Amino acid sequence: MKNTLFKKKILITAGPTREYIDPVRFISNESTGKMGYAIAEALHQMGADVILVSGPVSINSSFPKNKIIQVISGNDMFTECEKYFKTIDIAIFCAAVADYTPIVTSKIKIKKIENNTSLELQKNRDIAYEFGKIKRNNQIAVGFALETNNIHENAIGKLKKKNFDLIVLNSPNKNEGFGFDTNKITIIDSELSLHSFPLKLKKEIANDIIFYIRNSNKLVTSENKLEQIVV
Repeated sequence: MKNTLFKKKILITAGPTREYIDPVRFISNESTGKMGYAIAEALHQMGADVILVSGPVSINSSFPKNKIIQVISGNDMFTECEKYFKTIDIAIFCAAVADYTPIVTSKIKIKKIENNTSLELQKNRDIAYEFGKIKRNNQIAVGFALETNNIHENAIGKLKKKNFDLIVLNSPNKNEGFGFDTNKITIIDSELSLHSFPLKLKKEIANDIIFYIRNSNKLVTSENKLEQIVV
C-alpha cells in the first residue's frame, strides 16, 4: 500500500500561547498540547517531514526535539508559521492561540491597587485564517474547533471562513478537550459530512484524523481512498 504521507512537508501547531500582561502575569488557556504532539508523533512515524510549532507545554514526547520550534505568544507562533506556509503540503492548526493580547505589556510587575482596574486588549492575528487566504489548491489545511453551543454550526462556519479541508470538533466536557489524555471528536470535511467517534485516547484520535487527511482527494486517487491506516 502506498504511503501517501511519506516525505510530505507538514506544519503542526500545538499547545497554548501566553500573552504577557507584565513579567509575571499572562493571558492563556488550559491547552496541554497533547493532541498536537500525538499527531506529530504519528506522522513522524509514517515518514512525514514534520515541523511542530509549540507553545509552552510540559510533555514527555518521542517527537524529535530538533523538529520542535518553541514559541510563547500568538504573534511568535504566527511569525514562525509564516516561514513555512509557502512550502508545506499540509497544515494542522491544533494550537489554542489566545484570541486577544494586551495592547501594552508592562516591563515591571503591576502593583495591586485598591480600586477596580481594566486591561485593554487587541485581537491577535488569526494564524489559520491568514493561511487560508493564501492556501494553494494542492495544500491541505486542518483546523480544530472547541465549542460549547451551536457546535456544528460554529464548526462549519470556521471551516468555511478559514478555508479548511477538515475541521475537528470537540467540547470541553469531562474527559474531553483540554487537560485530558482522552477526547471525543467529530470530523467535518469540506463536503460538510460529519464523522463522529466515541471517547478515545488522543493517540488513537491522532490516527483517526490522519486517516481522513491521508485519504483526502488531494493526496490519493479513488482506487485507494479510505484504506485503513497502518502505523
